[in-house]
Amino acid sequence: PAGLQQAQGVERTDQFYPDPRLPGPQRAELSDYRGSGFDRGHLAAAANQPTPAAMHDSFALSNMVPQDPTHNRQPWAKLEGDIRKYALRASGDVFVYTGALYEGPPLTIGTNGVHVPSHLFKLVYDATTHRAWAYVLPNSADAQLGRPLDYPSCVQRTRWPVLAGLPVR
Repeated sequence: PAGLQQAQGVERTDQFYPDPRLPGPQRAELSDYRGSGFDRGHLAAAANQPTPAAMHDSFALSNMVPQDPTHNRQPWAKLEGDIRKYALRASGDVFVYTGALYEGPPLTIGTNGVHVPSHLFKLVYDATTHRAWAYVLPNSADAQLGRPLDYPSCVQRTRWPVLAGLPVR
């Protein structure tokens, strides 16, 4: 919650850039997104960044995936906002894990072949209550928020047992 309170005063920069820490052949470039029909969708949301340096870092293309514009600006933005509201009300730490799934035939954009995820997910863990829940949404314009998944269902879908060893209810 403290980090999100700090983030409320940080101005969004919208200065996207290729991540210089990645070798050229493994790095997405701004030109890969140009004309692709996809947004540069944040994994770690810009609105969650508590400092100007963190805000800057959140605009590295290594923190982006090609995201359907309607998905990015509507259900995904609502989900990010709802999670922020929850975290601000929580009595302790809340951890949010975000990722991409690649199911079905691969789709890429740009000359660097940036992979387009078929789905995006968010897993939320409240460290005080030990509650965990997740959302897995198709990366499409018709995606809608439904009921959240429980942690075991999230692990089954993502194959990522990130909370292994922690108490989860």
